[in-house]
Amino acid sequence: MLERLQKVLANHQVASRRKCETLILEGRVKVNGNIVTELGTKVSLSDHIEVDGKKIIKQAFTYVLMNKPRGVISSVSDDKGRKTVFDLLSKEDQESRLYPVGRLDYDTAGILLMTNDGAFMQKMTHPKHQIDKVYRTICQGIITRDAVKKLKTGVSIGGKHIVKGVDVRVLERRIPMKTSYVEIVLIDGKYHQVKEMFASVGFPVVKLTRVKYAFLDLEGVKRGFYRYLKVHEVKKLFGYQFKHR
Repeated sequence: MLERLQKVLANHQVASRRKCETLILEGRVKVNGNIVTELGTKVSLSDHIEVDGKKIIKQAFTYVLMNKPRGVISSVSDDKGRKTVFDLLSKEDQESRLYPVGRLDYDTAGILLMTNDGAFMQKMTHPKHQIDKVYRTICQGIITRDAVKKLKTGVSIGGKHIVKGVDVRVLERRIPMKTSYVEIVLIDGKYHQVKEMFASVGFPVVKLTRVKYAFLDLEGVKRGFYRYLKVHEVKKLFGYQFKHR
């Protein structure tokens, strides 16, 4: 798979994408021993890349952290013609065949990881690896202590299984608006789980956002945009396991 040289440099934290373009134009980048000054030059995994004489270790896969908007499908396509997270990617990243790691509901916003690395996807989505996710909800009604306790100790969904939050915190109770702001931490992530949990205790969710994925948050990533995970972040995620408080 070929990728643009400036993207490869940026992915390896050489500098920002724009600064990497400047480095190329200044003749400070070599590919296989040859100085490259043309933007848009594409390189492969086997190419030897240097910046100012220093070798750049290529990363074989692409890892993305997206701030997914509401009203967007967590898929590469949709038979109903709705906008998907794939549509939010640049043409280059679409060519990299990135897929969502898990999913967020159509009307849920927040952190969504995307990658073309199957091993990474398996690590992030298999329950045995204990990857925690933090959700912030706005729910109808003034949530009670008893409801919070039930969310922590476990509630039945569909009469089939018991699910619970690793941690549940009430951020704010807005009495005049008859709404509550609640943060819940999960280490599993079944379909519609947060919504069904809150509905089961009598406080249906009005708005839902995933604000944290393991140690990753949304800082610096505007809604509808994304950034590449840094090499050390990917390594940390591969070795990550949630530690119960």
